[in-house]
Amino acid sequence: RVHFHWADIPTGDLYQHIATIHGSIINRGGLGKGQGIAGGNGTLSGKACPRGLHGVFCKECPSGTYKNVTGSDESLCQWCPIQELPARAYYTKVRGGVTETPCPYDCISDRYHMPHCYTAFEELIYTFGGPWLFGLLLLVLLFLLALVLSAARMRFVGVDELHCTVPQHGSQIVHSFPFLESLNEVLETSRVEESESHVHRMYFMGPNTFSQPWHLPHSPPEQIKEIVCEGAFNRFVYEINVIATYQWWEGSVYSILSLLTYPVAWSWQQWRRRLKLQRLREFVRSEYDHACLRSCRSRALYEGIKVAATPDLILAYVDFFLGGDEKRSDLPRPLRQRFPLAILFGGDGSYMAPFSLHIDNILDNLMTQQAIRPTAWNRFVAGLNAQLRLVRRGCLRKTFQPVLWWLESHANPALQSFGIHIDLALFQTTSCDYCQYGLLVYATEENIEHALTESRDRGLETQPLRRSNNDHKVETMANCTKEPLLCNYQSRNEYFLKPKRSSGVILDFNSLKKLEERRDMCFPLFLFLHNTKPIGHQDLVGLLISILLLGDLSMVLLTFLQLYSISMRDVLLVLLILPLGILLPFPAGINALFSHGPKRSAGLARLYALWNVTSLINVGVAFICGYVHSKSQTSSSKVWPDLQPWISMDENEWWILPVGLLLCKCLQSRLMNWHIANLEIQDTSLYSDNSDLFWQS
Repeated sequence: RVHFHWADIPTGDLYQHIATIHGSIINRGGLGKGQGIAGGNGTLSGKACPRGLHGVFCKECPSGTYKNVTGSDESLCQWCPIQELPARAYYTKVRGGVTETPCPYDCISDRYHMPHCYTAFEELIYTFGGPWLFGLLLLVLLFLLALVLSAARMRFVGVDELHCTVPQHGSQIVHSFPFLESLNEVLETSRVEESESHVHRMYFMGPNTFSQPWHLPHSPPEQIKEIVCEGAFNRFVYEINVIATYQWWEGSVYSILSLLTYPVAWSWQQWRRRLKLQRLREFVRSEYDHACLRSCRSRALYEGIKVAATPDLILAYVDFFLGGDEKRSDLPRPLRQRFPLAILFGGDGSYMAPFSLHIDNILDNLMTQQAIRPTAWNRFVAGLNAQLRLVRRGCLRKTFQPVLWWLESHANPALQSFGIHIDLALFQTTSCDYCQYGLLVYATEENIEHALTESRDRGLETQPLRRSNNDHKVETMANCTKEPLLCNYQSRNEYFLKPKRSSGVILDFNSLKKLEERRDMCFPLFLFLHNTKPIGHQDLVGLLISILLLGDLSMVLLTFLQLYSISMRDVLLVLLILPLGILLPFPAGINALFSHGPKRSAGLARLYALWNVTSLINVGVAFICGYVHSKSQTSSSKVWPDLQPWISMDENEWWILPVGLLLCKCLQSRLMNWHIANLEIQDTSLYSDNSDLFWQS
């Protein structure tokens, strides 16, 4: 019998091995010799070990076991309860052995925190009672904060301003100007005099982009050949086109920004467009000597030419005026003798710049004083712009059809009493196949005789386009060969004066089917963003936008918190692809909600919607990071044990946050489309199918 009776066995933090044995102790009995019997096995024992220790030499119990009684038997080391060990933890060894439960453990990575080995996101959730209770508390908090935000918005912006209508173009006198009514009347008188001396409006070609800048044709149109010198006019056009051309670095900056973050690229383009327009206007107003004009008074006073553009900075035009010393009784021609009159749309049909009929003071005075009653003209413009804002670039064949239907059912029947007819038309195609759309205004057949009589009274030389004229036959056939859609138009108006030819191609339901559509790389973005009809309930829509805006910010922060639990690399990827795209929608949305004026609010809301849709790329990056993380954990959990599921212990729930962000941003896009429609169109009768109701409103 071998017995080790240890004098003093250290325990706890003072524990150390009391003996180290190299070799083995054999307690087997010897073999008998001859008739002798083999000896029996002996015994090997030691002093009873304290708690936490076992065996003859009182070693520590293995990791994951504990011993809370005195003794040396190895079976006294019991397994620790498995339900007390978190999923992301492992049992650790303790000096002197584990003497009681719970057994000590540690998390498998520093990114998980004791005692439950939760991520920072999970700690936040379970601090407030778990996922369901946390989600409920978050919804209640978002609703209360949205109410506070809406109340602050109404107090800051003003209730009356939220419900006021965007001012329509074409109002002759703005009575809200902060000066005396007499001065207002003087300004209105000067506008009328300016329109009376107006001869012709010449539109720039091109959409004013870095690759297709504005430019004017070198040949003067027929309408101004009598008031300009052709050689000097060519030099004027050359200088204008040089100024309108962008520098190479401006387009390069735009291309780089488009790849990084499109909203910044769009803002850059608008800034350069604004500077380009200012440069053109400054050149015409102060630098150019107006040498192309025949009028001595215009050359001396630097008058007679003005450059302007639509608010979206896509369409620009040059207006030519008489100087007053021409001594021509036939100039300027009355409006009806300028028919067919081309009026081009501003915008390009995109979400940020929808098509619109911009009515400035000159065009408004010409139409309301010589063609149509002001109230009818303003109503027509409002109704047409309401229809045009629904037209989408890339879907022109489909979205132009309601405009054609509206012109035939609402506009032309009412305008027939004024002796005019309006058609949708396609105008001058540039070398880059960029087409401009607009209206073609001409007199009805009942009004032709009146126009001819008026022109004879003014001494205007008229040359009716008769079918018997051989030259006219050849010219008409040539035009029909190049522009077959104009044939019907020319046959209806063969008695018009020669100076009234237009380069426009009338669009109808048949010709729309042949219309070619071009789509750029930003077209997928505008699948989410498109103008809609107003739905009303502006306060409710604003409240829902506030809730989703705060919810979006909350989910973004929670996503970053969870990504940080996986890897800092994933946080940087989501943050920088696209750069800061996932963070900037919130300040852009707050800026849009708290801006003054419906027109300014609508513009900032469009910019916020663009940021919101662009951030979907960042959400996609977060989704990819989660997917790669899930696959890596499944296939190589032993190699990288610190890769764990996102939401809970179930690794199939990693997609919840990215999908939640995706749904939130899609809902924001839809609500923002309604919000912008409510800001821009407050009179829902503009979309009425009943033409009588439309004109009576």
